[in-house]
Amino acid sequence: MNKKTVRDIDVSGKRVLVRVDLNVPLDEETGAISDDTRVRAVLPTIRYLIDRKARVILCSHLGRPEGKVVDELRLAPVARRLSEILGSPVEMAMDCIGPQVEEAVGRLKEGEVLLLENLRFHPEEEKNDPGFAQALARLADIYINDAFGTAHRIHASTVGVAEHLPAVAGFLMEKEIDIMDKALNDPVRPFAAIIGGAKISSKIGVLEYILERVDSLLIAGGMGSTFLKALKLDVGQSSIDKDKVGLAQWLMEKAAKKGVHLLLPSDVVVADRYAPNARTKTVPITGVPSGWYVMDIGPQTVELFAAKLRKCKTIIWNGPVGVFEFPKFNKGTQAIANLLAGLDATTIIGGGSTAEAVEEMGLVDKITHVSTGGGASLKFLEGKTLPGVAVLQDKESR
Repeated sequence: MNKKTVRDIDVSGKRVLVRVDLNVPLDEETGAISDDTRVRAVLPTIRYLIDRKARVILCSHLGRPEGKVVDELRLAPVARRLSEILGSPVEMAMDCIGPQVEEAVGRLKEGEVLLLENLRFHPEEEKNDPGFAQALARLADIYINDAFGTAHRIHASTVGVAEHLPAVAGFLMEKEIDIMDKALNDPVRPFAAIIGGAKISSKIGVLEYILERVDSLLIAGGMGSTFLKALKLDVGQSSIDKDKVGLAQWLMEKAAKKGVHLLLPSDVVVADRYAPNARTKTVPITGVPSGWYVMDIGPQTVELFAAKLRKCKTIIWNGPVGVFEFPKFNKGTQAIANLLAGLDATTIIGGGSTAEAVEEMGLVDKITHVSTGGGASLKFLEGKTLPGVAVLQDKESR
C-alpha cells in the first residue's frame, strides 16, 4: 500500500481520532453483541496506540438511524465489549461532537480510550458536511482510518475529517488493501474467482475487471441464472436480469477469447416456491421445471467447481452460490466454504453475505483473509479507488 500508516507518524501523547467499523450485529431481545468479529479486527491498531501513550478517540456508526437518535443503536454495548477485551475501561461519550464531547476528550489521559456516540445520529455525517467534519477534527491532532468497511463512502468521518488533520491508515485498513491488491495484481497462479450473489447488475464492474486477471471464473448464485438464460436454457421462475442477458453472453465470449475457463452450474437444486420450506429436487441445468426456482448448486456442480479450485493457488470468493439464508439451500455455499478452508492456497472472502456464511460455520481461522467490508470489497474488486483511502497521506517516494 502506498499510503502512510500509523507506523509512519508519531502518536505519543497525541489525541488520535480513529475511524473504526463497529457496526456489529445486536441481539434483538437483549441488545448484546451477537458477533464481535469487527470489534476484534481493530484491536491491533487500538493496542498499538495505547502502548504508545496516545489519547485514543474511537468513532463509528451502528446500523441505519437515518440522522436521528435511536436508543437501540447506541454504541454503549460496544464500549462494554471493548472494555472486556482490552482489560481496561473504555469511556462512552454522550455524543460525537460538541462542547461536552470536547470536555470528555480533554479529560483523556495518555493510553486511555474514549468511544464517541453513533456518528449517524447526525444527518451531516452521511452528507460529508464540512461543519460536521470540522467539529470531529477539533477533537484530535491526528486522524487514522481503520474502517475498511466504510472506505467506499464519502462521509464526514471517512473523507471530510482527513482534510483537516494528518491522515493515515490503521493496521486493518493496511491488511485489507495489501492482501487484495496482491491477489488481484500479483497472484500466485492458477488464480480463480468465484462470483455469486443475487444479481449480475450489482457485479458488472467486478466481472469485467476480474476477467482480465483470473485463469478461471466460476459463476453461480442468483446471477448464474442470467448466464444460463444467455445459453438459451430454461431457468423456470428464477429471477434474472433480463437486460443483462446480452452482457452475460458477451462476458462468456470474452472469457473464451482470453482463454479464461468460465464455469457455470451443471446441476441445480430447485424449489416449487421461493420459501424455506418449499418442496425441492436436484436436476441438471437442462431440466429445470417450468414454474420452479433455482435455489442452490447441485452436488455435480460442487464436484465440478472443486476439481478446478483444488488446482488453484489464489482464490477470491464474493457472493453465496445459493439462497444460503434458507437451511435447505445452503449446502452449496457450505461445501465451497469447507473446500476453501482445506486448500493449500491463498483464499480470500470478499465480505458481505459470503463472510457471514463463513463466520457462521466457524471457518474464519482457516481462510487466509475474510474481508470486513462488503461494499468496500466490491468496489476494490472493480478496481475502483476507495474515497476513504484516497484522502490518506501518500508514502514519500524514495
